[in-house]
Amino acid sequence: MIAGPEVRDLLIGRLRSAGCVFAEDEAGLLVEQASDRAELDAMADRRVGGEPLEQILGWAGFCGLRLAVAPGVFVPRTRTGLLVAEAVRRCTPGDVLVDLCCGIGAIAAAVTARIGGLEAYATEIDPVAVDCARQNLGVRAAVFEGDLFRPLPAGLRGHARVITANAPYVPSAEIAFMPAEARDHERLITLDGGPDGLDVHRRIIAEAQSWLCPGGALLIETGREQVATDLRLLTAAGLMASVITDDDIGATVVVGQN
Repeated sequence: MIAGPEVRDLLIGRLRSAGCVFAEDEAGLLVEQASDRAELDAMADRRVGGEPLEQILGWAGFCGLRLAVAPGVFVPRTRTGLLVAEAVRRCTPGDVLVDLCCGIGAIAAAVTARIGGLEAYATEIDPVAVDCARQNLGVRAAVFEGDLFRPLPAGLRGHARVITANAPYVPSAEIAFMPAEARDHERLITLDGGPDGLDVHRRIIAEAQSWLCPGGALLIETGREQVATDLRLLTAAGLMASVITDDDIGATVVVGQN
C-alpha cells in the first residue's frame, strides 16, 4: 500500500481545503491510480492546483463506462446522460448515428454500448480529443477529425436516424465565470459558443435536415436560457421542434424531428 491512513487523511485534508467537495472519494481514486508515493504527491499537487480529476487520472466515468481522457480535452458531464438516453430511445440496430462535436466520444460510446449493430460516426475538431475518441470507440464507430458535418462520407446524407451534438454553448462573456477547472484546463474551442452561445448550434441546425432520414431527429444539449432561440432555429430549418429536460441532473436537450 503506497498510502497508509495518515497519508490518506492528509491528502483528504489538502483536497478539502482546495474546495474539492468529494475529497474522500477523490483521494481514494488518486491512491488507487498512483504507482508510488512520488506519483501520488504529483497528482495531488495537480488536483490542488485546479486540474480536473479526470485529466489527472487519465479516464472519466460516464454512463457506466470508463473513458480515456487527456489533458486539455473536454470532460463529459453527468447532465449529458439525458442526450444519451434520448438517442438510445430513438435508435434500433442497423440505424445510422452521427455524433457531432464528439469530444472523447462519450455520447457515441454510451449509445453504442446500449444498442448493438448501430452504424455510428463521430466528428471532432480537436486532434487530442479525436485520439481519445478512437480509443474509446474502437470499431464501434468511425471517428473523423474535422468540422461538424464536413468530414463525414457524402453517402450518409439523408440516412442518419439520430444526430447528437454536445456543441459549445457557453456565451463568450460568461467563460470568465466558469469553474476554473473548466475555464483553465479545457480548450476554449470546446466551451465558447459565441456572443449568445449558439454560433455552433446555428451551423448544425442549418445543415442537419439534409443528413437526417425521414423521421430522424437532431438532439442538441443546450442551456435553459437558450431554449427559445434554439426552438426558433429548429422550426425555421423545417424541423419539428421540442424540448426535454431533467431537473435531477440539470439537463436540457432540444429536439428537431425531420
